[in-house]
Amino acid sequence: MKTVLITGAYGFLGRFTALVFKKHNYRVIGIGHGQWGSECPEQYGIDVWLESSINHLTLRSIQEDLFCVVHCAGGSSVQSSLENPLEDYEKTVSSSIAVLEYIRVFHPKSRFIYPSSAAVYGSVANRQIDETFPVTPISPYGYYKNIVESLGRSYACNYDLPVSIIRFFSIYGEGLRKQLLWDACSRLSVDNKNAVEFYGDGTETRDWIHVKDAAELIFCCAISESKYECVNGGDGVAITNKRLFDLLSFEYGRGGSVAFNGLGRDGDPKYYWADISKAVALGWKPQISLTEGIRRYVGWYKSKVTR
Repeated sequence: MKTVLITGAYGFLGRFTALVFKKHNYRVIGIGHGQWGSECPEQYGIDVWLESSINHLTLRSIQEDLFCVVHCAGGSSVQSSLENPLEDYEKTVSSSIAVLEYIRVFHPKSRFIYPSSAAVYGSVANRQIDETFPVTPISPYGYYKNIVESLGRSYACNYDLPVSIIRFFSIYGEGLRKQLLWDACSRLSVDNKNAVEFYGDGTETRDWIHVKDAAELIFCCAISESKYECVNGGDGVAITNKRLFDLLSFEYGRGGSVAFNGLGRDGDPKYYWADISKAVALGWKPQISLTEGIRRYVGWYKSKVTR
């Protein structure tokens, strides 16, 4: 049985990634921080759980042969990187160089898989973005992701490590307790009379990918034979925020209850739309439409959070 190490395995993407590898009969070692409470790591396919920061000492204690390392640990939002740039740097960049060095020294044939972000592209026009698009981040979050991508390319070039970079666009799904959908549901559940107001004018676009599809793309990269690859992770469809909130409020039973204030937010580009041709060429394609994904998310929120 092959073994995979997933950093940040307690987190949203890490949990679903562990489940996908377990489904394919891999042994999963998870490392990170988090209080599982009534849940347990085994529920998410994690065979061994290490409660620790991502550092050389802890990594060196893992002496099993590794098929790959999926490095999900790191900063998770533009806003937190703006508020605490040093902390976000440590979480994202410092942990990544520790993982790369661990692989180089102890597991030189193991693949390094990094869930990066479309934030590396920065502010772009309303057009589809492929992986050759210039990288011009505008937030600390995007800059740090770009640094890790550069480190990955360096280790691939200088040490012949197999590396996969996935530039995920907007990941969502049941269990995500932060960011736009969580905020929207939280506010819709509290205010039953007034229109809930959000930033922007509603014409902003995002490319949403369900977390289960994201985890499947990670697995496809894990079994890839390419020495180095960088692919976009999205649905390949640009959805306006107005359309998104229409779907959300409809599923929530509050149609027409969303308004926009016309104001932008620091670090948030107006348009994002992924060209996913390279990801599809790996044998992957998204399975969960946004309409279905929103239905699932609202159903989860109502049953798990508001009950």
